[in-house]
Amino acid sequence: MTATVVAIFAIVYLGMILGGLPFLQLDRTGVALLGAIAIVAIGDLTPEQAASSIHLPTLLLLFSFMVISAQMRLGGFYAWVTRHIAALPIGAPALLAAVIAVVAALSAVFSNDVVCLAIAPVLAAACLRRGLDPVPFLLALACAANIGSAATLIGNPQNMLIGEVLKLPFGGYFIEAIVPVLLGLAALWALLAWQALGRWHSAQPAAVATVAPHEAGHVPFDRWQTTKGLVVAAALIGVFLFTDLPRDVAALTGAGLLLMSRRLHSANMLGLVDWELLILFIGLFVVNHALEHTGITAQAVQALAAQGFALDEPGPLFAAALVLSNVVSNVPAVMLLLPAATEPFSGPILALASTLAGNLLIVGSIANIIVVDAARKQGIEIDWRRHLRTGLPVTLLSLAITAAWIGWRAGAMSF
Repeated sequence: MTATVVAIFAIVYLGMILGGLPFLQLDRTGVALLGAIAIVAIGDLTPEQAASSIHLPTLLLLFSFMVISAQMRLGGFYAWVTRHIAALPIGAPALLAAVIAVVAALSAVFSNDVVCLAIAPVLAAACLRRGLDPVPFLLALACAANIGSAATLIGNPQNMLIGEVLKLPFGGYFIEAIVPVLLGLAALWALLAWQALGRWHSAQPAAVATVAPHEAGHVPFDRWQTTKGLVVAAALIGVFLFTDLPRDVAALTGAGLLLMSRRLHSANMLGLVDWELLILFIGLFVVNHALEHTGITAQAVQALAAQGFALDEPGPLFAAALVLSNVVSNVPAVMLLLPAATEPFSGPILALASTLAGNLLIVGSIANIIVVDAARKQGIEIDWRRHLRTGLPVTLLSLAITAAWIGWRAGAMSF
């Protein structure tokens, strides 16, 4: 039975690496779900045991913020903010800074993927109307969304998982994360401004005529619906910061309040929920639990420690999160490493390293893929080489800043 479980686990994570399985019409979600089904089918876990292996608070929190993000998207908030930023009477470097700041702030509260999905087409069209090369601004959008989402325990799915499983305090994590996040955003602006120096303007002004009228996914701004979403989001942050109420229950309550609407149909809001991501979580919870149940996970951790690579130490955990996040994607990587996150700084290390590592390659983050796809639909090509020119130095700089900050904080706390 153990050999079968290991084989299923290996196939599932091969699917995470490849994005699917050869000769089958399966993506990562399909592979994870099929793996969970196989675990139950072979009798390693009963359906009840498989269900109990799923961390329900994480799923509820993730679902709730998907609903809140859907409210903001249907209220036209993201497009409204983007259009107002693009219309500011400022130069290109200042505009780049404004985009980075606003995107990072939005991504820290709402889903970074949804922020990119809603903003990318509007931002590209706005840049072309101003005669600006949209590529630096679109790269800023993707990278700032990833970096900004690392600031809180609700900014992205992996941070939600880490916060819920490790019971991290919302405010305590923010204090640990905000400095490397702000410095990482500053490094992103400096790098992009330097790369675009003397090349801010679009080399193809004729593209404006074809792209400007088209702002894909344009939703009229609804002040009331936007206000409702902002009030609920602000109230939840207050609850997270100043009370001990379970975050998942509070967020689910907020989502329920938003679903009670006379204008926005629940079908439209639930249609914007990323059900595939929720199913991916469920499948990986079951497969990982089955492997852990065999004892192999604990043996592997002990074997690594015997070789001087103890995952409960800051350095090895940081390196493992960086590598695995770019091999199997950040959510599967975090699930693999969570059992080793036993020290006080393990949570922030895992959250920051796995999130910031997403800027390295286009496939390292869903936010990157969304921005690149949105750009392609408007005739703007961002290939892997162009992304790597920005993604590699931004990733190295932000991770170096994070490592230095965590090292200093860990040293300060030891005295």
